[in-house]
Amino acid sequence: MTSSPSASSSLASSKVARIGLISDTHNLVRPEALRHLEGCDAIVHAGDICEPAVLDALREIAPVTAVRGNNDTGAWAAALPTHATLTVRDVTILVVHDMADVGKNVHRDGVRVVVTGHSHQPRIDERDGVLYVNPGSAGPRRFRLPISAGLLLIDGAQVHATLHTLIA
Repeated sequence: MTSSPSASSSLASSKVARIGLISDTHNLVRPEALRHLEGCDAIVHAGDICEPAVLDALREIAPVTAVRGNNDTGAWAAALPTHATLTVRDVTILVVHDMADVGKNVHRDGVRVVVTGHSHQPRIDERDGVLYVNPGSAGPRRFRLPISAGLLLIDGAQVHATLHTLIA
């Protein structure tokens, strides 16, 4: 799903856009995650949603761009893309569930930020001018990894990413 034209135009009216990042919810919508996403202009879900009710809950906060993860099955999930792009201000964001599916054309395609999930490991890394963000998992705990989500702050062509531990 990509953000609607009305969502894109509303993002252009405020100075700094707040984009909430969430992944690997696995059908669990934590109140801590909803609080983290409050006030966001848009939300990116990087897959492993598992039930459409998760996206419905997120849409009550802001427009959602979501991709299908390896655990997303059924007719509702088949309608989700495996890759999505959105542009906020002057920043193009590529969303894909698994980093292995990113591809090699991110530089040529003008992508500034890549948002992934799958590993449940929260991480921010910048390589060759591309910011790679995995918000971790906001769903059931896996191993000893934190329950986390992320945030992008976009002002024109400038972008800043942060990670937030929701439950240690």
